[in-house]
Amino acid sequence: MEESQGNSGNNIETTPQFMNSIADECNDLKKAYDDCFNAWFSEKFLKGDRNLSKCDALLQLYTVCVKNAMKVKSIDINEVEKEHLGTENERRKPS
Repeated sequence: MEESQGNSGNNIETTPQFMNSIADECNDLKKAYDDCFNAWFSEKFLKGDRNLSKCDALLQLYTVCVKNAMKVKSIDINEVEKEHLGTENERRKPS
């Protein structure tokens, strides 16, 4: 792993970090999809190929895992998708 010195003298990792998934059991699927997407983006999309289908199966598996984790954590997708910015909901204090 590469490291570089920051201005404060602390070692800082230069290896890209990925955000974890909503649940630990989904992290491997998320990383696999992220890797697939990033490879497609750099190797295909930037060269004009817009066909992302090679990552579809990974995305479907990851989506199922996330939806199951949301159910376990009692997260309602409709609440997540609600518009808040620029609405009265934005000004309302959380209950």
